[in-house]
Amino acid sequence: MAKFLLLLAVIAGVVLLLKNYQRSLSRQQKEEEGADTPRSSLEDMVRCAHCGVHLPKSESFLSQGAFYCTDEHRKLGPASKRRSGD
Repeated sequence: MAKFLLLLAVIAGVVLLLKNYQRSLSRQQKEEEGADTPRSSLEDMVRCAHCGVHLPKSESFLSQGAFYCTDEHRKLGPASKRRSGD
């Protein structure tokens, strides 16, 4: 009877090891497949030369080498470096 229980425990251990190995392989494959997807959706962020807000480059307005968040800020141009409170 003890031999039977020992054999049963060994078989259960092997089954658990195989399941664990299979899970790690499938998890690794999912990570490899998903590794390329987020990189393609990343985009550079730029700072508005007038107000300083950060926004995606594709949504910005470019004028004379500076990025702006709105067409109004593009027309106003870069903000002065001096602030009224300084």
